[in-house]
Amino acid sequence: MDVEEIWRRFQKHMGYTDEEMEIFRSDPEKVKMVTQTPEFVKCRVIAEVIESHGCYAQHRVGDRFVMTAGGELIAEECPKRMCISALAQASNVLPAIYERLIAKSDPNFERSHTVQCTDVGLDKGGWGKILMKVYVEKYR
Repeated sequence: MDVEEIWRRFQKHMGYTDEEMEIFRSDPEKVKMVTQTPEFVKCRVIAEVIESHGCYAQHRVGDRFVMTAGGELIAEECPKRMCISALAQASNVLPAIYERLIAKSDPNFERSHTVQCTDVGLDKGGWGKILMKVYVEKYR
């Protein structure tokens, strides 16, 4: 697919006007992401629960929040009920993943990226907490 076709599809997907596309395309990093990072659409981001205690949403070890690299949840691959405090923390990793994809580096980092929901846990005055490992996998 040629670059201009990529831009036409992108503009249609985003619902951007020609003026908005001009603004978008004025940012070299955004241009690089759209035109030179095909891995972006071939990846999904997983936030997998690796520890859980006292979670009100009942998230358990092994639960997986599955997102596109663009941060859209893939509902049929996620728990039926999802805690917004957990999702918010998992989404904080996305900018680092974008940077790694743009740089054509391994988006899984040299070490695992672990995040905790915003609850501090019962022992610190909260209700419970979960820890999640966030990583990237290629679509099968």
